[in-house]
Amino acid sequence: MTVDFFSHYTMTIDGKAADADKSIDAINPATEEVIASVPDASRDQLDSAVAAAKRAYPAWSARPVEERQALVSAIGDRMAEYAEDFKRLLIREQGKARAGAEWEIGGSIIWCHEIAKQRLDPEIVEQSDGRQVEVRKTPLGVVGGITPWNFPVLLAIWKIAPALLAGNTMVLKPSPYTPLCTLKLGEILRDVLPAGVLNVVSGGNDLGAWMTSHPDIRKISFTGSTVTGRKIMESASGNLKRITLELGGNDAAIVLPDVDVEAVAKELFWASFQNSAQFCVAAKRLYVHRDIYDQLSKALVDYATTVVVGDGSQQGTDLGPIQNKMQFEKLKDLLADARSSGLRFLLGGDVPDGKGYFVPITLIDNPPEDSRVVVEEAFGPVLPLLKFDDVDDVIRRANDSEYGLAGSVWSKDVAAARKIAERMETGTVWINEIHSFSPHIAFGGHKQSGIGIENALDGLSEYTNSQTIVVRDELNRTVPA
Repeated sequence: MTVDFFSHYTMTIDGKAADADKSIDAINPATEEVIASVPDASRDQLDSAVAAAKRAYPAWSARPVEERQALVSAIGDRMAEYAEDFKRLLIREQGKARAGAEWEIGGSIIWCHEIAKQRLDPEIVEQSDGRQVEVRKTPLGVVGGITPWNFPVLLAIWKIAPALLAGNTMVLKPSPYTPLCTLKLGEILRDVLPAGVLNVVSGGNDLGAWMTSHPDIRKISFTGSTVTGRKIMESASGNLKRITLELGGNDAAIVLPDVDVEAVAKELFWASFQNSAQFCVAAKRLYVHRDIYDQLSKALVDYATTVVVGDGSQQGTDLGPIQNKMQFEKLKDLLADARSSGLRFLLGGDVPDGKGYFVPITLIDNPPEDSRVVVEEAFGPVLPLLKFDDVDDVIRRANDSEYGLAGSVWSKDVAAARKIAERMETGTVWINEIHSFSPHIAFGGHKQSGIGIENALDGLSEYTNSQTIVVRDELNRTVPA
């Protein structure tokens, strides 16, 4: 099928294109230009999408798992046909550089193919003379997916693939800041999936609130801020919706004094600034042992000056802009607070004039532990570097956060690093690497970084209920004397 990725954006409801009376503008964050208008769904249109998903559910959930596996894999195949268009459109709407777009689109295709290999077979937990106890996984029904603006395609696939594979149908809402790729995803899948199995609707905060309170949506899978996650949890309680919440983080990286400073500086830079630090698991607090603090700080500054920040569509750009004006203004306020507090900038800190939501790579020298740049999740290229002397103290400081998404430890002594990792209150800890994900590795947060798991069989189980079937064979039952 022929699809124009750069015009005419419509929702997908019951396998058909749908427009709306109202619209939302999509803005290129590198230029601040309006690049498209997308439908702003009404409540009636959401109801239509949910009703379509509900109608499609019985036949979809009754399909053999092998057929659902084949169709989830076919989503990846169809995406691969349009991979170049997806990359170009993702750069325009999200702002990331070419390498970031390739990572996201390529990863989305891999996820479909790998999740499609998974299945949740019934488990016989007890077998005795004349009696059997079996636990099986059953789908939930209609699932609502709500995705963020930092990785709009990949994080949509993280929800679509397991939800559909488990036998559910879905209504998916992208962020109003990055709706374009998701709307085109819905469009290219209209002839891949049965009508109503995947519905894609676009809109603002009202649409999200309608979804979380909708009586016919059995589960909400949400990726975004902790503040919004709390609201979703409260709204979903009305009919005891299942929820999976992948929320904010303030990830600590702990660097021990035995590292090769020059070698680790580049790794730590990208640990912190990939996707312009618009990354839930970016290293957001860099704890460096005092013995190597000055040397590593200089190495980070030196490397950062080689990184090109600019329009992601331009060749040679390494990092793009902040994706939207709301987040851009938050970062400007954070930097202003750092300056008014007398913090020392090793690099950056001055937001340039001109078009585009560009924030320079900013490194802050050993700020107080209670400063905003340490306590808050910046979600942008602002990194505090903090000194430590004592391992017990740095673990306490790393854990002193409402968040617990991920963290990392860097050392030549893997055994020592492992001991630190085991004491960190986070869902994931990387040692001497970072940001390695897999469809077969569970991912989730501790504390206020979320509820539930994504990926792996644990993540697939999140889209199911457990049903226990106990069978006693009357013909073989021993009757007491």
